[in-house]
Amino acid sequence: MQQYGDGRAHAHRIDRARDNDSDLFSPVTDRMIARVAGKPPVTGAWLVGDPPGRRQFVHVGKQDLEFGGHLDCVRVAYETWGELNADHSNAVLVLHALTGDSHVAGVRELGHHTAGWWADQIGPGRPIDTDRFYVVCANVLGGCQGTTGPSTMRPSGQPWGSQFPYVSIRDIVHASHNFSTTLGIDRWHTVIGPSMGGMQALEWAIMYPDDVERLVVIAAPAVTSADRIAVNSVQVDMIRSDPDYLGGDYYDLPEGRGPWHSLALARRVAVTSYRSAEEFNTRFGRSAQSGVSPLGKGGRFAIESYLDFHGNKFTRRFDANTYITMLEAMNSHDIGRDRGGVVEALGSITAKSLVVGIDSDRLYGIDEQHAIVAGLRTHIAGDEAVVVHSPYGHDSFLIEREAIGAQLERILAA
Repeated sequence: MQQYGDGRAHAHRIDRARDNDSDLFSPVTDRMIARVAGKPPVTGAWLVGDPPGRRQFVHVGKQDLEFGGHLDCVRVAYETWGELNADHSNAVLVLHALTGDSHVAGVRELGHHTAGWWADQIGPGRPIDTDRFYVVCANVLGGCQGTTGPSTMRPSGQPWGSQFPYVSIRDIVHASHNFSTTLGIDRWHTVIGPSMGGMQALEWAIMYPDDVERLVVIAAPAVTSADRIAVNSVQVDMIRSDPDYLGGDYYDLPEGRGPWHSLALARRVAVTSYRSAEEFNTRFGRSAQSGVSPLGKGGRFAIESYLDFHGNKFTRRFDANTYITMLEAMNSHDIGRDRGGVVEALGSITAKSLVVGIDSDRLYGIDEQHAIVAGLRTHIAGDEAVVVHSPYGHDSFLIEREAIGAQLERILAA
C-alpha cells in the first residue's frame, strides 16, 4: 500500500479551493459567485503529486472488463475509519454515488477540499459507529480521485484519455471485490450504497453473495430506465461536443482551456433531477438574482444563478472523461441482464437487506425501490421499501440525516 503526493504544483492547474456542498442548501450570493470566479482547471481530477490527504493507495492487479477491455494494473484510492477486529467481522463497505469519492467522512483538509459527503453518518457514536465498525470507502474504477481512470497515466506515461475502456457497473464491482481481497476482507458485515452506490451494492450482493452479510440500497434502481438513459446521453453529448474536449485527449491543454464549459452545463442538467420541483419552487419561485429583473436584458432568475454556480463549482473537483465514463456505466446497469431477469437476480440475494427510497425523488422514483423489495426474500422491513418523506428529492440521502441514520442503525443491528 502506497501513499502518493509530494505537493508539487501542476502547470495546468489553477486554484481549486471550494467550500463543501452545503452550498446546495443555500441561495446563491454574489460572494459565493466570487469564490468560483475565473476559469476552471483543465481537469478537477486528483493527480499524482497532489496532496493525498487521507487517501491510501493499493494496486489490485490486472482486470479483464465485461465488454472486452483490459487494464494491466488497477490502482485503487481509498480511506478507512475505525479499527478492523481480529476476525475481520466488523468491516463496512460504503459505495459512493456518481460524483462522490472516497472522502465519505472527515473534515475539509489538505487534499480534501470538502468535508466528507456522509460525515454526519460515520464516526464515533454516529449511525455507522467507528468505535464498533471498520469503515472503508474507495473511489470507483474509472473515477478521478485517485483510482485508475481516464485522467491517470497509462504505462506509456500519457493519460488514458480517449483510450480508457468502457466500464460497466459490474466491472466497477469486480474491481471493488479485487480491492477487498487485497485488504484481506473476505466478508463484509454490511455493504451500503446510495444512488449509483446502490447499483454497485446490488451487484455486490448478486455477484459475491457469500461476501455480503447485510445489504443497504438507498435511492437506487434495479435497472437504469430509458428515461434516465435519455438524460444521461444528453449530458454525454454536451461534453463530447465541446471544442476543447478533443475526443477525450485534452489533458495537455494550457491553463484556462479544457471542456469545463460543457461539463458545467451537464452538471446543471443533473442538478435539476437531484432536487424536487417543490423545493425549487419554494426556495426560488420566480425571484430575481441580486434584485435585477430577469425580464428583458441584464438580469437572471435566481434558479439560473444557482445552477450556474454549482455547474462552475463542480468543474473544479471533477473530470469530464470520468463523468462520461460514470454515466455510461450507469446506463449499463441492469441486474437482470444475462441472469434470467430482475426477479431471478433479486431472488439470488442472500444478504439481510434494507431498501430505502425517497418520496420526492424524481431521479429514481420510489416505485423503483418498491420493485426491488418485491423480488427480495431477505428484506428486513416488510414487503415494501422504507420511505423517507422529504421535499429535497434524490439528494435527501445526503440531507435527511436523522431519517437515513435511523435506517442505517436498524440494518447494522439486524
